[in-house]
Amino acid sequence: MAAASNIVKYGIVGVGMMGREHLINLYHLRSEGVAVVAIADPHVPSQKLALDLAHSFHWPLKVIEAARKRQDMLVQVGLEYRYMPPVAKLINIVKGGSLGQVKMVAIREHRFPFLVKVNNWNRFNVNSGGTLVEKCCHFFDLMRLFAGASPFRVMASGAIDVNHKNEIYDGKVPDIIDNAYVIVEFDNGARGMLDLCMFAEGSKNEQEISVVGDVGKGEAFVPESIVRTGTRVGGRDGVKTLKAENDQIKYDGLHHGSSYLEHLHFLSAIRAKQGPAVDLHDGLVSVAIGVAAQLSIEKGRFVTIEEVMN
Repeated sequence: MAAASNIVKYGIVGVGMMGREHLINLYHLRSEGVAVVAIADPHVPSQKLALDLAHSFHWPLKVIEAARKRQDMLVQVGLEYRYMPPVAKLINIVKGGSLGQVKMVAIREHRFPFLVKVNNWNRFNVNSGGTLVEKCCHFFDLMRLFAGASPFRVMASGAIDVNHKNEIYDGKVPDIIDNAYVIVEFDNGARGMLDLCMFAEGSKNEQEISVVGDVGKGEAFVPESIVRTGTRVGGRDGVKTLKAENDQIKYDGLHHGSSYLEHLHFLSAIRAKQGPAVDLHDGLVSVAIGVAAQLSIEKGRFVTIEEVMN
């Protein structure tokens, strides 16, 4: 364990399902010299679950005075899908240039419906911003990363066709969509496409990501955790299948070890006094694409990023 003077102290604001997931990840990073010293959440049951977790880890939790704002404060946005081993491997392949200039990015997420959250907040657009914001900002971040460019307009089609239609909360029926297609156009000519279905439990992989350049193609599959790459010259017979693993992961958690790796890199940035791997602008643009997609469904037309950023 690191010396007391070298301990990095964490406070977690919001200890619902994902907040507690971060708490567990930080526990598995304790040998790196971290400690959670404070939590905050207006929902008492969530507080209790987090405190019970902390006590089982033999960590004291105590209320501490909020830190004063500092100019050197490091802020990193939690877009953890970048850290999933097969996705991270595909990112490195794309950055290595073996696929050439990226022209198309296709992401399919076929999964189970939204889980029940505190006070059912995620059932209504007014609380979440909509499914394409709350859930899919991660995928829009990946599209932008793979394309290496800025988005300029979005077109989407979606609906609520299967899930939550028979649920009623305080007299209101949920209004979040459960399936959609989204097209994102980037300023370098690349295009991205999201195929989302949240009533597709009968899928081998929850996420399938395809990146095609003018030289070759790469694919990542989660949770199968494999990557396939091939070139136009090599053709179908030249496609290689690679297993994506990361032996740094000590806790898989809810996202295949990505949250653990995210915290590990964030801790390294703190100690090295480096900039964040994912900054506030990255987070803002990923959410802006989701907002534009939701608005596109409502308006039935392309929506520019400029419209939602201004």
